[in-house]
Amino acid sequence: MALILIVLLGIVLVPVLWVVGQHNSLVGLRNYIAESWSNLDTELQRRYDLIPNLVATVKGYAAHERAVLERVIELRNRCAANRGPVADQSRDETELVGALQQLLVVVENYPQLKADQNFLKLQGELIITENRIQPARRFYNGNVRDYRNCCESFPSNLVAGAFKFQPQKFFSVPPSVKEVPDVQFGN
Repeated sequence: MALILIVLLGIVLVPVLWVVGQHNSLVGLRNYIAESWSNLDTELQRRYDLIPNLVATVKGYAAHERAVLERVIELRNRCAANRGPVADQSRDETELVGALQQLLVVVENYPQLKADQNFLKLQGELIITENRIQPARRFYNGNVRDYRNCCESFPSNLVAGAFKFQPQKFFSVPPSVKEVPDVQFGN
């Protein structure tokens, strides 16, 4: 009788423990995603803080490039305010990166600006920031990948579905600048 009770208890207890373990794994992965997003968001905020100074420096040399400058500031403000879904933030960030790239193309037409030490320092800071954003993005996307694998793989997908774990989106944004261009001073 005791043996039958132990076997029945094992038959019931093992699946319950498995479900609890799977649930806790999914919760842990979801928390890793939140933590890695927080790290990524910190790096994005650093970029947002650099942009007004970069635009102000460019404006001093290229004030008639008003449309490009205003577009960068508009997108920077929209990105800084966006706390919505990752897909929306990814779309806005991609637009901001495009505008920053356009701004850097405009800079190419102003040799004095390209040689300005303040501009070079800000551009260098932007590069450092981009170099910090990319690993943070990869870390976030790696956590999303692990979570999605767990949510979509059998049999853990049964637990994910039963407890309504929501799918997470990847964050995909290209860097706005990769390297500081060479500045040639007159000989």
